[in-house]
Amino acid sequence: MKLWLLRHGEAEPQARSDAARELTRHGRKEVLHSAAHLVGRPLTAILASPYVRAQQTAQLVRETLGFAAPIVTVPWLTPDGDLAEALRYLDAQGDQELLLVTHQPLVGELASLLLHGHRQEPVPMKTASLAELDGEFALAGSMWLTSLRHS
Repeated sequence: MKLWLLRHGEAEPQARSDAARELTRHGRKEVLHSAAHLVGRPLTAILASPYVRAQQTAQLVRETLGFAAPIVTVPWLTPDGDLAEALRYLDAQGDQELLLVTHQPLVGELASLLLHGHRQEPVPMKTASLAELDGEFALAGSMWLTSLRHS
């Protein structure tokens, strides 16, 4: 399995709720820069948090890649999403190439869990950072970090 973890681009500092925060102009540029690293990749799905900034990030990536399938919105990709639920979902996916568009602290903790088997060493993910993880299975401690790009 190949797993790409993308933190959303820079978002406006305030909105009526955290979930409603939109990408800034700079955030859109960051996302396009990160999306360029995914061109030509055989993604099987793009999964995104329901938060506006993550949906906008996923849509920019989808358009950049010409990815035909719709974005799959999942509730466990929110900032404080359930890591156990994420692992259960990923374990059921088999040998696929997935892109997850999400937030801190979840993205750093999920990467740490997949790499080290625990969340005590979160991977540093700035806005629009893109991590590439590989492994036979998406289980705690069973994947390795192939690349980490900061925009």
